[in-house]
Amino acid sequence: MFKKLLDKLSGSKNPESSRYRHEMAKRISGHHIRYITEKINGVDEVIGREGSLNIKDDDLIVSTPSDTVLRCHIDEMQAWELLSHDGVVITAPDNEHGGVERTIIVHYVYYRK
Repeated sequence: MFKKLLDKLSGSKNPESSRYRHEMAKRISGHHIRYITEKINGVDEVIGREGSLNIKDDDLIVSTPSDTVLRCHIDEMQAWELLSHDGVVITAPDNEHGGVERTIIVHYVYYRK
């Protein structure tokens, strides 16, 4: 219990640091996805439903049952959780689709605890 408290207090607060990015990737990894949106031509469009967020090697992978929506290196991503903690915004070069920088919003499946 003390170790968890100490880790939480000593966690990186600098969003530009590698440590912060890896901690954020670990925090969001394993969440189940309800849907994924991306702003296209000024309109938020749903680009995927269901799926999960996973870490493989040094990559964060956002995938649905039919497609890999985003694959990025953790050190190159910027991510922040929504204020409701029901999702995350990820901005990163997408290695799955030619390295184009994309910003997606991933909304989690809500589970009652």
